Amino acid sequence: MHASLRGRLKKDDRTLERIVVGDRVRLAFDDADAPTIEALLPRASHLVRAGLRGHKPKLVAANVDGILVVHSLEDPPFRADVVDLFLVLAESCDIAPTLVLNKAELPGASGTAAREAARYRAVGYPVLVTSAHSGEGIADLRRCLSQGIWAVVGPSGVGKSSLLNALDPALTLRTGEVSRRSRGGRHTTVSARLLQLACGGWVVDTPGFSDVALWKMEPAEMSHAFPEFREPSESCRFRGCSHLHEPDCGVREALESGAIDASRFESYRALREAFTTAF
Repeated sequence: MHASLRGRLKKDDRTLERIVVGDRVRLAFDDADAPTIEALLPRASHLVRAGLRGHKPKLVAANVDGILVVHSLEDPPFRADVVDLFLVLAESCDIAPTLVLNKAELPGASGTAAREAARYRAVGYPVLVTSAHSGEGIADLRRCLSQGIWAVVGPSGVGKSSLLNALDPALTLRTGEVSRRSRGGRHTTVSARLLQLACGGWVVDTPGFSDVALWKMEPAEMSHAFPEFREPSESCRFRGCSHLHEPDCGVREALESGAIDASRFESYRALREAFTTAF
């Protein structure tokens, strides 16, 4: 069914009030061929990132129950800093993420899968290891997505569309090869779409994010987006501790003892410093 927008809903599509996939709306029916969207209903959640040059928010989807963060183990190679950025994006939107480590069939992937799955499970994140080629983990993924609305996010080329096709062949989503020059993917999904799955759930298939930017997170809020920092931060001497240079910092003590992973802390440091510079 196609519907048109009331004039007042067209005024500014650069705000968080514009209608996106997942939104619930009130329709008006008249003698026209198509109904009219006359009101936007309250949202339970929204997935939002910074738009072009970071000056305005870009609303990606609404009423999302969970976020599936997909990254390949190889081809393109796994990057913890990129995964951490997507997980922080989910945390900043207060939407629970699940990490999917894809392309498990490729040479060298098994060792990376064991290491990275252990790292992120220790933080408390659910982790699935999958392969659209061999079928590994597809049954687990199907169970995960059988209820609610899930946004599927991740860089281009990591196999999001291939995974969804393996999960539900009726989708027949277009897929692309990884660029041999850049080792990155070519965009095959050009706009966010809400897709119903045969297993019962819904997915928002999003374009590959080549440059993920967080929207207006205060630097002091960054540590709350790293779940393993929350308890140690209660031991910091100073309220509002940045965990970068203050003495008697509970987070850095946990880092030194091995309770916090060094790679995760480096992701936090880079994001905190970037946000302090930007805002």
